[in-house]
Amino acid sequence: MLKIYNTLTHKKEEFRPIEPGKIRMYVCGLTTYDYSHIGHARMLVAFDVIVRYLRSSGYEVTYVRNITDVDDKIIQRANENKESFNELTERFITFMHEDERALNIQPPDLEPRATAHISEIIEIVEQLIQKNFAYVADNGDVYYAVNKFEDYGKLSRKNPEELLAGARIDIEESKKDPRDFTLWKQAKPEEPGWESPWGFGRPGWHIECSAMSSCCLGETFDIHGGGSDLMFPHHENEIAQSEAASGKKFVHTWMHNGAVRVDDEKMSKSLGNFFTIRDVLKKYPAEVIRYFLLSSHYRSAINYSEENLQTAYGALERFYNALKGFESGQGITAADSEYEVRFHEAMNDDLNTPEAISVLFELVREINRLKETDIQKTQQLSALLQKLGSILGILEMSAEDFLREGGDDIDAEHVESLIAKRKQARADKDWTQADQIRDELAALNVIVEDKDGVTSWRVERA
Repeated sequence: MLKIYNTLTHKKEEFRPIEPGKIRMYVCGLTTYDYSHIGHARMLVAFDVIVRYLRSSGYEVTYVRNITDVDDKIIQRANENKESFNELTERFITFMHEDERALNIQPPDLEPRATAHISEIIEIVEQLIQKNFAYVADNGDVYYAVNKFEDYGKLSRKNPEELLAGARIDIEESKKDPRDFTLWKQAKPEEPGWESPWGFGRPGWHIECSAMSSCCLGETFDIHGGGSDLMFPHHENEIAQSEAASGKKFVHTWMHNGAVRVDDEKMSKSLGNFFTIRDVLKKYPAEVIRYFLLSSHYRSAINYSEENLQTAYGALERFYNALKGFESGQGITAADSEYEVRFHEAMNDDLNTPEAISVLFELVREINRLKETDIQKTQQLSALLQKLGSILGILEMSAEDFLREGGDDIDAEHVESLIAKRKQARADKDWTQADQIRDELAALNVIVEDKDGVTSWRVERA
């Protein structure tokens, strides 16, 4: 039985979908005004694995991940660039999709954009005003009245005094209560906007997700996810808006992934420790980054460091070295099921990827032990390793391709030519020349391996 830690109840619970066999899941996506960073990668990979595992377990999953394509940051950046906000967001949406493909992240089933759901947003705001959960302020903005929703704070466990102490009112705002938040704001001159009953303006950030999730999945659905930094106020506000408007429970299970820290410090541009996905991809293969992000439990914070990335690199090298030459297994026998059972036990325990990976390492040890004595069993175990790895989105390359990856400055044709010359020298029993060529290859960080009359090579990394 799958158990998931529900942030709303603060405990692991047996997961039971609303409709047997089907799961409706919404995850807060990116605000597209800049390149995606390693923190975004954590969220993207975490929920990609969650969806992969749910589907591998037989569930029919409808996975929705939105795009925020209008907000203050987008408008500010577009103005700085002297371009339209649409031009800015389209460019960075394209970049985001490129990063996702590099990290082997499967696309969501639906990817709604806020600007395509303005009419639905306006409809929910109207409902909230009619039900006295929202009001039009003197400045024309529409605010949600937090004190009208009795359960406000139930997700983040914040009490009213805490919320009031941390709240403030900007000079241009006309809130009745400092805790109130914007549902619709009047557009300033030359800002983008849409016509509404309250004038030309645009939606607040929180109401966008309430509209997009309900349009795609209905007023109540199974799982809502996102980064832990969104728990308050974004997800708290989503609950308040959605449940006040519909009168129904919004989400059954809330899931939040942990933050990325850099050398044990919070990642931020001000600290100079901010890394985009593209920055990291210049230094490490995409699968190394993905493996690194899976090496910690999705709910825990993860420390980004060169040491941890090198560790991830070494782990994948160990996997692929074990698979080399045994990548076309003939199927899985019942005798191999022990590893599969334990892998699923780990994943059923709140998607415990570190524990699941430890099962894969045990498989590697068994493969290496049997390589010289039981070829058929080795092929079967190798197929099982790849099957389980693919649930995590790893071990889908050929071993040869992975072990040569990272040698972008190496001319593969030149390497193959040297290996051919070395092979001829060995055939001629010219051991001196063969050793010289091997040394020449080593100087290029190329490791040559001879086994059963077959010569292979890989790139040695620092």
